[in-house]
Amino acid sequence: MKFDVSEYQRQRPIVQLAPLVDIAFWALMFFMVIAVYNQMEAQVNMTLPKSKTAVQSAQSAGKIVINITRDGRFIVNQKQYTPDGLTVMLAHVSKLFPNQQVIIRADALTYHKYVIQALDACGYSHLTDISFSAIKDENP
Repeated sequence: MKFDVSEYQRQRPIVQLAPLVDIAFWALMFFMVIAVYNQMEAQVNMTLPKSKTAVQSAQSAGKIVINITRDGRFIVNQKQYTPDGLTVMLAHVSKLFPNQQVIIRADALTYHKYVIQALDACGYSHLTDISFSAIKDENP
């Protein structure tokens, strides 16, 4: 008994390169944008506090990082805000993205009142997913 294989079945699968190049291009663009955004936040010259129990948390790509300098300036995306301006900006963000993640990144020598002002701005804007940045202290 002999099986006849049709011409269609003898053809090998063809890999389309155009969709693969498109996917590679978009992946490259995504990682470049994320790298630039993370670098912008790291350029704010601050010394973060140390914590023995600090853990890396899961972060979304669109998180808002509120940098608080030791002299009480609020910086978000390299733009400086007053406490009232921060509240207004967070209120606008909250209307568009109700479950927005906020990370408060305060200098180790920042007065507590500035951190409370940032928390008040988040509370007024109904943003509840709030985290604080710290560096893991490796010393026992």
